[in-house]
Amino acid sequence: MEQRVSLVTLGVRDLARARAFYEALGWRSGAAPADDVVFFQAGGMVLALWGREQLTEDSMVEDTGGWGGITLAYNARSPEEVDAVIEEARAAGATIGREGAETFWGGYSALFIDPEGHPWEVAHNPHWAIAEDGSVNLNP
Repeated sequence: MEQRVSLVTLGVRDLARARAFYEALGWRSGAAPADDVVFFQAGGMVLALWGREQLTEDSMVEDTGGWGGITLAYNARSPEEVDAVIEEARAAGATIGREGAETFWGGYSALFIDPEGHPWEVAHNPHWAIAEDGSVNLNP
């Protein structure tokens, strides 16, 4: 198995609301309005939104309704970009879990929560390089 992630699927209660949120952030999908899954190209990987019930059935898990133990992250090129992304998320309807601040590991980080409860860390890590296409390199 190659060491990579190809797709992250978020199980959502309200697909239209979730899609509208990500589109308000400027993300674009080729999905038709009536499609039951929405795919977004996210750099070298894909983020999908799918009904929580369908994802539960497909994944063979029991959905107790609690947090699934997953956070997503967006790495920014600067602390200023972190703050700008948080403002975009706020304007799109996100809950801001943590405003931008310096971190114990030497970076700068903030956190927003999408309307379906999925937390996104937005961070600038001065020890990682971000390519023009948005891909992250752990060893700059």
